[in-house]
Amino acid sequence: MRLMIIGALDGHISEAGKMALKRGAKVAHCENIEQALTALRGGKGADLIMIDVKQDISTFIDQLTSERIATEVVACGIGTDSKAAVDAIKSGAKEYVPLPPNAELIAAVLEAVTNDDHFMIADAAAIQDIISIADQVADSSASVLISGESGTGKELMARYIHNKSNRKNNPFISLNCAAIPETLLESEMFGHEKGAFTGAVSRRLGKFEEASGGTLFLDEISEMDIALQAKLLRAIQEKEITRVGSNNAVKVDMRLIATTNRDLEKEAKAGTFREDLYFRLNVINLHLPPLRERVEDIAKLADFFAKKYAKQNNVNLKVLSDEAIAKLQSYHWPGNIRELENCIHRAVLIAREDSIEPENLALTGQSTAVEKASEVSHQAQGAKANSSVLVGKTVAEVERDLILSTLDHTLGNRTHAANILGISIRTLRNKINLYAKEGINIPEAQQG
Repeated sequence: MRLMIIGALDGHISEAGKMALKRGAKVAHCENIEQALTALRGGKGADLIMIDVKQDISTFIDQLTSERIATEVVACGIGTDSKAAVDAIKSGAKEYVPLPPNAELIAAVLEAVTNDDHFMIADAAAIQDIISIADQVADSSASVLISGESGTGKELMARYIHNKSNRKNNPFISLNCAAIPETLLESEMFGHEKGAFTGAVSRRLGKFEEASGGTLFLDEISEMDIALQAKLLRAIQEKEITRVGSNNAVKVDMRLIATTNRDLEKEAKAGTFREDLYFRLNVINLHLPPLRERVEDIAKLADFFAKKYAKQNNVNLKVLSDEAIAKLQSYHWPGNIRELENCIHRAVLIAREDSIEPENLALTGQSTAVEKASEVSHQAQGAKANSSVLVGKTVAEVERDLILSTLDHTLGNRTHAANILGISIRTLRNKINLYAKEGINIPEAQQG
């Protein structure tokens, strides 16, 4: 756990830092946001930032966003100043913590950030063998390629390996290759020098250097442009990188874990993925089974998500009925664990009793009882009504409606939506960017 503290607040934040240190956090202190940004650009990573409300939080968070520096920000102020708290949250802070600090409150804040549910619910035989291999290779420095369908828990497995390794006390740095525009991905990986390109206002270290001593996780590596794959291969082989805009090589020491939901061997033979990079990544291959092959784990996973989202949404705990569990276990789960999580999240919110029943479960291609009632009321209009809705629309408009409806169904989860639609996450992202430019509201991903 890496904590960065910005500001002073009469020494109260420093006291909070001491409490965090006692709980095993690594604490860095910066006097102001300029100093903090310089540290972050220089590779001083942070899992959580606690910032004095007297600092310009809005500008700070905007700068983090523009420079694609991902970290949680918590605002701190003396006493329970409701206006300061509201302003901080509006500026983008995740929470507001009143000072002087309370040890239990600081512990809760740290737990909320660090408890990312990085443990495995894996009783099924189909996953137990994979766990065994992961345990066996965790301490090695070998690259690991984790493959499997979207939503099978590939990032969770990567974090599991990191936490089991001798690098566990060092950073776990994650980069989603599909979520970063191709023009920026090289800079994200290798860093850049000041003036290397428009917007490069200062030197910034990339993910390779941030992960020094720890683990670098490259998610959806199959989405990386083939030209950039050559530079990645060199970085892995030589254990050195060159920042964009520089001619000087920098040595790096990190363990690489990558994921893909495609068959990289076929991609390599087709020429869409470098064969030499595939062999370099595929030293250890862990193929995660789909949820439909892990039926034994469905009840435990569903119960875990029900408790998680009841707590997160401040509602009563909802227990799944036997009938609801039976329905979940008989379903084919094209979106795997991620789809199950979204399904339970929705059920927790719409269930009116303290139990989750089959009619509360909205599965792909199926409807809840409420939605079915609505469908029945419109059956008289039948195919004629459906056809009339489509008549007069362009193919692009129909495609847009389908994409937006699918995003709404997945609670804004783009990876799950892309899987259901049968398109790549990059294609989906391009469509979303196009719709956003047209002023269309895009369903946002639910937190958690």
